[in-house]
Amino acid sequence: MATSNLKIFGGRANPELAKKIGDYLGLPLGQIVAEPFPDGETRIKLEEDVRGRDVFYIQPTCSPVNESLMELLVFIDCARRASAERITAVMPYFGYARQDRKDEGRVPITAKLVANLIATAGADRVLTMDLHAAQIQGFFDIPVDNLCAEPVLSRYFSERKLENLVLVSPDTGNAKTARKYAERLGGDLAIIDKRRTSGKEVRFGRVIGDVDGRTVLMMDDMISTAGTICQAAELCRDQGAKAVCVGATHAVLVGPAVERLAKAPIDEVVVTDTIPVSPEKAQTIGKLTVLTVSALMGEAIYRIHNDESVSSLFQINGQRV
Repeated sequence: MATSNLKIFGGRANPELAKKIGDYLGLPLGQIVAEPFPDGETRIKLEEDVRGRDVFYIQPTCSPVNESLMELLVFIDCARRASAERITAVMPYFGYARQDRKDEGRVPITAKLVANLIATAGADRVLTMDLHAAQIQGFFDIPVDNLCAEPVLSRYFSERKLENLVLVSPDTGNAKTARKYAERLGGDLAIIDKRRTSGKEVRFGRVIGDVDGRTVLMMDDMISTAGTICQAAELCRDQGAKAVCVGATHAVLVGPAVERLAKAPIDEVVVTDTIPVSPEKAQTIGKLTVLTVSALMGEAIYRIHNDESVSSLFQINGQRV
């Protein structure tokens, strides 16, 4: 690969993914010191020259979210002051993405704030994956490449050869995603009638579509507390589903998520490694499969570095997928 003048660095949030991306590109990770000062402040020091280089820093802003974000910002400033020619913030998972609008009075739009911070720190572009809301790209005043993990997840489920498949959207807002997978995998489409009765309560009605005796596949961009996905799985089972599989890009897995997934009537949970999943969580869930997106992100980094098309990664016969 033509990777002259390219430098990649990995933050502390997901060092395993950074290493895999480096292996795909045939490059060692750049040497840095990233550690806290005794008072808790973040310290970054580059251990090698980046003057005039095309620099990529791989750091999802996952838990601990604020520490991960601050480390990203400090690195960007460090690389800018070290005279890097171009700095790309590689954020496999973009934290604060769900705070993308004022859904009630006197609340911030924190996703926009984070976008401003990244640009102000000195990033020239952002590479991310499956933003919770695609319009967040518009919050940035710098270029954003929003990759999609769908090819990785679709390939896995295609190889599983799931029989009598139906793609179930756990709510109407996710119907477009479910339709995309249905078209790719050749299954039918069903939607769950979910209604929010209050800020904390959600009522599940019925499945609009046929799941009786069929293999249900539910896909989402993230699994956070797993409440919606587990209730949806129970409803599908109650209406006769033979098997239930769940897929998601980001394994946020907070609060009661691990325990809920372990107890839910779900046969398999498939996620990617945009966010690291601890062995303890994986063992507790017991039916978790983690796919890597390192080749997809590595190829995007290669194309950005060489000024080639990134969107063509998701095109078949000229059509975007």
